[in-house]
Amino acid sequence: MKGNRAGRLPAPHPISRWSAALTDQTLTLHLVRHAPSAPNAERRYPRADEDAPLTPRGEALARTLKLPMHALAYTSPSVRAQRTAQLAGFISPELTPALAEANFGVMAGRTWAELERVYANLPWHWTRALSDPTLAFGPPQGETGRDFHARIQAWLSRLPGTGEVVAFTHAGPIHAALRLTVGIKAVETPPCTVVTLKCGSGEWWLAGMKTPN
Repeated sequence: MKGNRAGRLPAPHPISRWSAALTDQTLTLHLVRHAPSAPNAERRYPRADEDAPLTPRGEALARTLKLPMHALAYTSPSVRAQRTAQLAGFISPELTPALAEANFGVMAGRTWAELERVYANLPWHWTRALSDPTLAFGPPQGETGRDFHARIQAWLSRLPGTGEVVAFTHAGPIHAALRLTVGIKAVETPPCTVVTLKCGSGEWWLAGMKTPN
């Protein structure tokens, strides 16, 4: 969709939405960003060899998540995502490599200030490329925007057509899913944000977004 702004709730054509609802042919997808970890607190990109646990605040925040326990559950393989799922009550979610965070290449392990000091304005171009599904470009030694969005799209395409799904993941995959489904290009999703999307009759719409208190 064109013209969507962060925070607005884009909706499909009302006839399509109502038709899907009346026939109970909708999928509800809850995308959950993992609870806070040390890299989040330090405002830096996680290193490729780093799988940081949740902070004490993160553990407490994950316990406050209210999600449908009957839903199919998936999680990124990262410790922080799996632990968030467990604390939210999902003991055995399916480990799903497609839900892993983007590979940030040379950006990993550094804060934005450090990146600008070393690479000047190049990190801005790298992050813009990584957020564009059409570009075969990204951070050196990392994923391209095209490859990153392709793996998220492949996972979305494998989801069931009806029912409810909960996916514990990272900011990058959530933002990619929002671009691919409802065309939102920029939105803030702090740790433990829950984004709820619905799909019916081949159309996606944003049903809600809840950020932690």
